[in-house]
Amino acid sequence: MKREAENICRRASGLIMQYKSLTVMAVYAVFYLIAFFYLEQRDVAVHEINFGIDEYIPFCEIFIVPYLLWFAYVAFTVVFLCIRDKEESDKLVAFLMAGMTIFIVVSAVFPNGHNLRPTVFERDNIFIDLIRHLYATDTPTNILPSIHVYNSVAIMIAVSRSRCFAGHNIIRTLMLALGVSIIFSTVLIKQHSMLDVLLALLLSALMYSICYKRSTVREKRVFTARIK
Repeated sequence: MKREAENICRRASGLIMQYKSLTVMAVYAVFYLIAFFYLEQRDVAVHEINFGIDEYIPFCEIFIVPYLLWFAYVAFTVVFLCIRDKEESDKLVAFLMAGMTIFIVVSAVFPNGHNLRPTVFERDNIFIDLIRHLYATDTPTNILPSIHVYNSVAIMIAVSRSRCFAGHNIIRTLMLALGVSIIFSTVLIKQHSMLDVLLALLLSALMYSICYKRSTVREKRVFTARIK
């Protein structure tokens, strides 16, 4: 019995080490969700962050589809790359965790929100029903920068770089197209302000220079040293 328990622990430890990035991301996701729901439920004054251009952006309910697909889009790609491309998954997980942590900090010290959501809908269809449900379960607060946008950019970068998608141009194109449509969806269903989107893109560029470019320079130096 003791030997069997030791074997189980050994196998579990082996799996954890083999899929280290996935384990780290899973543990971090628990802490992130706890922090996020705490921030959502606390009673504080909220800074309104409506952006001037927001009033010119039309409401388009069909974009609730890519908005909701974001959850599977991010989860599937993270799990897939953590299993199939460990080198790329390490960078992706670092990229995601860095941005999500910054989002939590910003939300904690600068509670924010908007009042862009329509109060009356001109149409009644399945997409409107989904938006009503989204509005009822997710408040328009703690939205700066948009994690929907930031994580979508992270996935698009990983997909474009990973060897797993090399030679699979149709899949890569579809993944990138879905990422772009998710970014558009955030403002077209009035879930985010353009300011959220712009700051998420800016943060993505900053994190890319840290998580990817520095590692690329380091890899080139190692490669050059080996040649010499």
